[in-house]
Parts: sequence; structure tokens; C-alpha cells
Amino acid sequence: MPLLRVNNLILHFRGVTALSDVSFEVRRGALHAVIGPNGAGKTSLLNCISGVYRPQRGNIQFDGADVTKLSPSARTKLGIARTFQNIALFKGMTVLDNLLIGRHVHQKEGVLAGGVYYGPARREEIAHREVVEDIIDFLEIQAIRKKVVGTLAYGFQKRVELARALALEPRLLLLDEPMAGMNAEEKEDMARFILDINEDRGTTMIMIEHDMGVVMDVSHRVTVLSFGEKIADGTPQEVQGDPAVQEAYLGQSQG
Repeated sequence: MPLLRVNNLILHFRGVTALSDVSFEVRRGALHAVIGPNGAGKTSLLNCISGVYRPQRGNIQFDGADVTKLSPSARTKLGIARTFQNIALFKGMTVLDNLLIGRHVHQKEGVLAGGVYYGPARREEIAHREVVEDIIDFLEIQAIRKKVVGTLAYGFQKRVELARALALEPRLLLLDEPMAGMNAEEKEDMARFILDINEDRGTTMIMIEHDMGVVMDVSHRVTVLSFGEKIADGTPQEVQGDPAVQEAYLGQSQG
């Protein structure tokens, strides 16, 4: 059974159709890319999966359960995490504190117990810090762990946002243009980390990305949207050779 099933999603905004009868599946352990020209509905699709938007029709099944009507926080507790096209970090806080905030869904002890920092609360805090420190090592951000996020270069901020999403220990990670605005070296690093998260940690991922070289190199499967409709779905090689994709995405048909 696929980890995620998107069934016949329809999403309207004041008469404008953002998604029109979109369906696809994401298998467990896959790195699944969603591509398409600007305005194709890619971010709207991620917003439906994460719970920010609720479609007018259709449903979303996660691990066999219908989550269409669940809140974003409820979906986070089930194991759905995401990063954003525009960085959404607490920029006045340190890298370490941002990652510890990402552990909130796993907190079991109450606020009072945590306040006295005794017994089970202390042990839980130590366990959370161990998870966070492992992620810091994994993403090679040891040197900036105590720096205020707002003082960091853009590429490092994108990496910290990825780290915070990992702190949620997601079963499904949604990446909205993780390499947007990066230079070639930063893109290479981010692509490597994304591959490592998928292969070493076994995390299922859905990635929106405009860099077709990256998409074709790292993805197991690609879904293509155009004007809110799914026009192709298959392996990178199948999608790359699809005349409909070339027409919509590249602006020309080579078939």
C-alpha cells in the first residue's frame, strides 16, 4: 500500500481552479518530485497534503487513513512535515533552539514538569537534545548551532529549515523548492542531503523543484502539473520524453 494517496483533488479560489481532479500515489521510501511551470498548482497541492488548504472535492489518504479533514497540527503528529518556499524560521532564535522547537510534537511531559526540569522531564529533554544533535551532525551545521538564524547566509538558513523539519521525525517530508535562490555549490550540498535523508533515513519525500537536472538525477518518480491538471506521471525518463510535458513545461514539443 502506498504511504500517500491523493484522490481526485479539486481546489477552487473564487472561481479560479488551482487543482482539477488531481490524483497520484507516493510509495513508501520514494523520492517523488512534482514539477510544472509557474502557476501549475504545485504549492497548492502541498498545502492540501499538509492541511493548510482543504479541497472542495477529493480526499487524501495517509498510511491508509483519510486525513482530508485533519488540521495541519494533527497531520504533523501523524508524521507529515514540510519546508517552505519562503523560509519560515524563528530568525531571532539560535539554530539549536529552532530545532528543539521542532521536537514539540514529541513532548510527553507537561509544561509544569518541564519547568522544574526534574525526573522524567529531564530525561525527556536529554533525549530530545540527542535527536537534535544527531541532525546537526547529519546536516553538517555544527559550526552554526549556537548562531542566531537571522545572521546566517541564505543557504545555511535553508539547511536549518530542513533540519527543523527532520526534528519532527517525519514519515513524509514535503519540500517546497528546497534549492530556490541557491548558488551551484549550495544546490549540490542540498541535493546530497536530500538523497541522504531518503536513502540513509528511509524518509518518504515529495519535492517541488524547478531545477530539472536535480529532479532527473535524484527522483524515483515525477508527477507533472499544468494549469492545475496532472498531465504526466512516471519515471524521470518517461516524463522527460513525454511530448505533453515538453509542450507544457518547456514551451515546445519535441515529439
